[in-house]
Amino acid sequence: MKFAHIGLIVADLNRAALFYEGILALHRIERPPLAFDGIWYGLEGGQQIHLMRLDDPYDGCEKPAHGGRDHHVALQVGDYETIRQRLEGANIGYTISKSGRAALFCRDPDGNTIELIQA
Repeated sequence: MKFAHIGLIVADLNRAALFYEGILALHRIERPPLAFDGIWYGLEGGQQIHLMRLDDPYDGCEKPAHGGRDHHVALQVGDYETIRQRLEGANIGYTISKSGRAALFCRDPDGNTIELIQA
């Protein structure tokens, strides 16, 4: 079994695209017309990330300082160091995995936690 896609709620698609395309270097794929706006990104193996412009039912909830203690999406990356440098260049905060692995946790502009693991 493998996952088909992960859906993340965002408030501003353009702002989110700057993160997912500019920092994570993901590429958009075709999205069918749906009743709400969104962007889809293709990952290796046919897996996808779906950004959805919807009201966030968790808006206003307090999130922990370390994203590893929160709901999160974990992505294996081939060039962990380049993405870490992009995060720093964009002044996006992150925390290093407490396990000692080459991994970090950051949040997208909407507070969704993304874990990046060196593949």
